[in-house]
Amino acid sequence: MKKIVITLALALSIMSVNAQTETKTADNFNKWSVELSGGFNKPQRPLTSNSYYTRTISPYTVDLGVRYMFNNKFGLKADFGYNDLTEQKNSSIPFDSKYYRADLQGIANLGRIMNFETWTKTIGLLGHAGVGIGQLKSDAFKDRDLIGNVMAGLTGQIRLTDRVALTGDFTTILNAYQDHTFDGLSRTNNKGFSGLLFTGTAGLQVYLGKATKHADWVSISDQTDLTPLENKIADLEALVKKTPEKVITEKPVTTTVVSDKDIVKEMINDKYYSVYFDFNKSTPIENSTAAIDVVLTYLRKNPSVSLDIVGHADQVGSAAYNDKLSNARANNVKTILEKAGISSSRLNVVPQGADDSIAKDSEEARRLARRVTFKVK
Repeated sequence: MKKIVITLALALSIMSVNAQTETKTADNFNKWSVELSGGFNKPQRPLTSNSYYTRTISPYTVDLGVRYMFNNKFGLKADFGYNDLTEQKNSSIPFDSKYYRADLQGIANLGRIMNFETWTKTIGLLGHAGVGIGQLKSDAFKDRDLIGNVMAGLTGQIRLTDRVALTGDFTTILNAYQDHTFDGLSRTNNKGFSGLLFTGTAGLQVYLGKATKHADWVSISDQTDLTPLENKIADLEALVKKTPEKVITEKPVTTTVVSDKDIVKEMINDKYYSVYFDFNKSTPIENSTAAIDVVLTYLRKNPSVSLDIVGHADQVGSAAYNDKLSNARANNVKTILEKAGISSSRLNVVPQGADDSIAKDSEEARRLARRVTFKVK
């Protein structure tokens, strides 16, 4: 009886130790970039009525930006823009105005937030919005027209190399305290947000730093720091070495042989060790990755076994999307195991899509459905 208690205590101890493990990420990516783009603009309003018109799109717009990412999802950008505003030929009285601006913007890496890495490694999307100041100049007036602005836009990205990305951007700029029309021939007498300007540009982003990748393209598997995991594995292996291979307990009439390996395998296959995820995410939550420690230790001690990594999603969303999400979750866990030294030939990803057995209307049930489980074979 004592030996059974010892064996079960060991298994529970392993579970307790694993429950305290936390996954940490290392900033092993570049954070700075320089961005240069050029293109066209369309001043929508204000213009002097009747005789003054702009082209549907007017050259030229030039934009220079310097960006810093706090992590792979959010950052800040300082940028400087120049717009040359001219008339529509043969339809408007000629004019030539210049609009200069400087802005500070917040950046959201929508590609990482929406898990683009589940279907592409080369396409990205940034959202940006901020405030700034500008100046409108024209030969038609002598005084300086200082303008405040708010702006927002979307920047599509195509990664050419780890150092360079091609971009296409569309931005809306809303001006306040614009005293003159864009053609410079009239005063607006409006201190509110009366100016509206659209820009469309194409350009390049150049990533700076010593790391291989920039934050724009880093996903969870790239960020995973395996050092704590390796240390925990070493502790678990030391615990397992202290446990006898077989523990025999005597009962009336029969003798039962209990193997610590069988106990762990049974617990893995019975889903005692699962990796959980937040809604619409393929990144494991911090306090759930302890399950990977146990699975990894078992695989190392049993090099002949293979493992099914089974991805699940809740029932929110389309079936096609949930299939992709469950596949992404399972593949991220597979990547962590591969980085820890487990051969990919021993790891089989099984995307199960939405778990229909769990109640869709319960938030707690949906949280439990967003998981990866394991099957030792």
